[in-house]
Amino acid sequence: MQLETVRIQLTEADTHIALFRDVANVGALYGRLIAKNPEFEYAFIDASTIVSPLHLLSAIFRAYICYATGKLQTNNIHSEIVLSLSPNNNINESYRRWGPTPGKTKDMIVVKVVPDNVSEPRPTADGIRAHLAQHIDGRSVPFSDEEIRKSTDRSKVTKYYKLKCPTLDNLKDPAQREREEERLVIMGMALREL
Repeated sequence: MQLETVRIQLTEADTHIALFRDVANVGALYGRLIAKNPEFEYAFIDASTIVSPLHLLSAIFRAYICYATGKLQTNNIHSEIVLSLSPNNNINESYRRWGPTPGKTKDMIVVKVVPDNVSEPRPTADGIRAHLAQHIDGRSVPFSDEEIRKSTDRSKVTKYYKLKCPTLDNLKDPAQREREEERLVIMGMALREL
């Protein structure tokens, strides 16, 4: 199983990220998430709404800053990651759009943030990898630009981030359009509270 571990500079946390394709048990995972099962304290994200690793890492960084400064708007850092993906402060809408939807979500990104101040036993990459492999019925793929872009639903991204703009529409080069789309999405998230 593929699991990426990222140490975001300026934070004191290990962030573990996995991308799964063709997840067959989204409903069961969603049920455990809604039931607030402590074994499933992860951010579950519909991969079709993410345009790049930088897009997701920007949301993780923002959520961590809220966590570190005691300004979480949600119950924990994992739900704050889902909220941080949104260009507005509507928590329910954020869960509906960026969270997994039983019967609709095929590809899913799973994020586990382990701050340094977590009491023992501290979750390890191997333990997280084993837990996800045991409970997620899907194919693990690398968390990379290429793999994420295979899952991205451009119509959802355009709708959720209100990306209808002539500048983006006039770009013919796909790579240039993807870079501009990523920039606009991250700007939308950053400007959320202004």
